[in-house]
Amino acid sequence: MSEPLFITMHERDNVAIVANEGGQPAGTVFPSGLTLVEKVPQAHKVALVDIPQGGEVLRYGVVIGRASKRIAAGSWVHERLLEMPAARSLDGLPIATAKPAAPQPLEGFTFEGYRNADGSVGTRNILAITQTVQCVAGVTDFAVQRIKAELLPKYPNVDDVVALEHGYGCGVAIDAPDAVIPIRTLRNISLNPNFGGEVMVVSLGCEKLQPERLMPPGTIPLVDERNVADVGDSAEAKLDVVCLQDEAHVGFMSMVDSILRQAEEHLERLNARQRETVPASELVVGVQCGGSDAFSGVTANPAVGFCTDLLVRAGATVMFSEVTEVRDGIDQLTARAATPEVAEAMIREMAWYDAYLDKGRVDRSANTTPGNKKGGLSNIVEKAMGSIVKSGSAPISGVVPPGEKARQRGLLYAATPASDFICGTLQLAAGMNLHVFTTGRGTPYGLAEVPVIKVATRSELARRWHDLMDINAGRIADGEASIEDIGWEMFRLMLDVASGRKKTWAEHWKLHNALVLFNPAPVT
Repeated sequence: MSEPLFITMHERDNVAIVANEGGQPAGTVFPSGLTLVEKVPQAHKVALVDIPQGGEVLRYGVVIGRASKRIAAGSWVHERLLEMPAARSLDGLPIATAKPAAPQPLEGFTFEGYRNADGSVGTRNILAITQTVQCVAGVTDFAVQRIKAELLPKYPNVDDVVALEHGYGCGVAIDAPDAVIPIRTLRNISLNPNFGGEVMVVSLGCEKLQPERLMPPGTIPLVDERNVADVGDSAEAKLDVVCLQDEAHVGFMSMVDSILRQAEEHLERLNARQRETVPASELVVGVQCGGSDAFSGVTANPAVGFCTDLLVRAGATVMFSEVTEVRDGIDQLTARAATPEVAEAMIREMAWYDAYLDKGRVDRSANTTPGNKKGGLSNIVEKAMGSIVKSGSAPISGVVPPGEKARQRGLLYAATPASDFICGTLQLAAGMNLHVFTTGRGTPYGLAEVPVIKVATRSELARRWHDLMDINAGRIADGEASIEDIGWEMFRLMLDVASGRKKTWAEHWKLHNALVLFNPAPVT
């Protein structure tokens, strides 16, 4: 872009972000007549008017801070000049006050998915090997490499084999009240739609998280009569466990061979599955942002929000998350709740997380990273305003507590930490079968368990990381595409990726972040 440009988000804003790559030097005159009094980097804020000391600084029409000293028009407005406002009280919030007109249903869109016995639909056909404890991770990984090399080629309809490795299972206060979160997280990940109802567990034997505690009777779906412990109305799925401390295992290779034998039984059943045409309503999409910059709330996240509305109109499920990154917009969210009960559930999750942070003697301000600030985000208030727009405009129909499974369709708030890998792990537990991840600073994030569509907020990032980013939303800021254009492109790409017709770059390179269980309980 040769002409100096800045972007405002609301008519009340008294700051804007510089849009040009490389920023603009002092003396630059914008078409509005505003003149820069100092160099302002790309994505960083410039004062549109004189702002007095203590004056409100507004972006998105929201007070993101107060000026710690007088800021002249044309000055660079960065985090050192802002005093962050206190968090909005959780009392006296608007409760289910927004009553938008019902949108027109979006019909006729389908994808090719794997329908499961419990009614869910997978976008991939994967054998997942659950682990009860970190102690078995090395053995399981060794076995998985052999499975991929020796067995997987015999089962062409199976996409992959993944070990659900984590850092939990022992050395923890497993009976503490909050221990339910990591346990139910791992349980529900094991039942993710992309795993076809096949549950295989590797246990050490002496760990606190025993297999029967992780997967108690009744949690495993009946996917095949060969996998039942009884017949008739009392039939229960049999838990398939390889216990490394079993006396039958003599030597390391005995353990590995046992894992391979059990894996082949599951591979045979998975290989018999076929994709079938299903409506777009079977998509369960997790949306998330990481390595955010000031363009996140201008390009990529609004495009995701438009796509979110398309998905909800198609009857699909969309989850947005990240407690600290929506906390400052809690009034916007409770107003959009479909019912007072949904609003109260959101308030309850926010209050729980406020208390959790307070135990560690920090607050939501600890969220923002050096990269966020280098990318123009001054504080968590500004970051939150850009994060919330991923949720689009639909009513919020439900709340998913951390580690639980989504029970409703439509737009859901999944209460997770903002940490990329913890949020992704919890969205997997909630049942997502497709993931959308926006980034401005850049991150090679990916998950082995579900396809991850990566969206760049800036064209410069999309060019540099041309074989990591799936969509360039920076074209919105460049004037080459609209938010609606990118939203529709994203929607159609989701259907292609969900059908297996296209792979994401993260899948192509096999970029897989580790699962990280959220464990607020003590470690012993």
